[in-house]
Amino acid sequence: MAKQVKTIGVLTSGGDAPGMNAAIRAVVRTAIQKGLNVKGIMRGYAGLLQEEIIDMNSRSVSDIIHRGGTILYTARSMEFVTPEGQKKGAEICSKHGINGLIVIGGDGSFRGAGKLAALGINTIGVPGTIDLDIACTDYSIGFDTAVNTAMEAIDKVRDTSTSHERCSIIEVMGRNAGYIALWCGIANGAEDILLPERYDGDEQQLINRIIDNRKRGKKHNIIINAEGIGHSTSMARRIEAATGVETRATILGYMQRGGMPTCKDRVYASIMGAKAAELLYEGKSNRIVAYKNGEYVDFDIQEALQMKKDIPEDQFEISKMLSR
Repeated sequence: MAKQVKTIGVLTSGGDAPGMNAAIRAVVRTAIQKGLNVKGIMRGYAGLLQEEIIDMNSRSVSDIIHRGGTILYTARSMEFVTPEGQKKGAEICSKHGINGLIVIGGDGSFRGAGKLAALGINTIGVPGTIDLDIACTDYSIGFDTAVNTAMEAIDKVRDTSTSHERCSIIEVMGRNAGYIALWCGIANGAEDILLPERYDGDEQQLINRIIDNRKRGKKHNIIINAEGIGHSTSMARRIEAATGVETRATILGYMQRGGMPTCKDRVYASIMGAKAAELLYEGKSNRIVAYKNGEYVDFDIQEALQMKKDIPEDQFEISKMLSR
């Protein structure tokens, strides 16, 4: 090994995502196979600063691969955002003999990981967020489960929307990214998909399309609205007033973060967790594990955070063509 890493820590930070437990399991068991000691850090960076640190072994991660959420829990920490908090976090790692750390989370979590790496703690990030908004990777833990959960819920809303001949605005999660909305819009056959990356705020265009669809004999309309646009309830009121069509808003909310992870989320998360542990064993630091162009690779954290991500234009154009 380039640098002697004997004890590693693992934490989950930011929003929970289905598949995080699979990644934790892979980290622990891979590290143990490599002869490393493993400590679990509870409640993310907040738990690190409170020294909520436990020893982990292979049995610690038995029967968790199928569970949603994270057995290590997660929380946000304003203290860790400060240089003083970051220094304290590095000192606590050293106090507990942790000289390698795996952080499972999103962009904000990786910024913290980069700070710890600069303070001498070998740190590796694993992308865990349902939003799929991490630019360096084509996949992030939890997205597949979340989008399938949302798709199934939208199918159910469509049934009642059809029965009542309504327009339904269904709001999905994703923060300022429209990937869940785009995928659900295509998968659920929505008439309109509102994405933060593309929506120009032209509500009249939505209204005109609903009126035209009614004239053509269409009995219902499904509009998928991304969280980054929001205001679905007030939008529904305005559309109903303008069209005379009964319009209801459904906000799917946190149900999209829960539930048993799909096969894809279990397998990809397991491979990413194992890769992260291997990178620490090799003495690597300040890296993010990613899935890019069909391969598992790793990027420098700072380089990854500088990358920009956008909705694939061809997918967006296809979604519009199929909605007509």
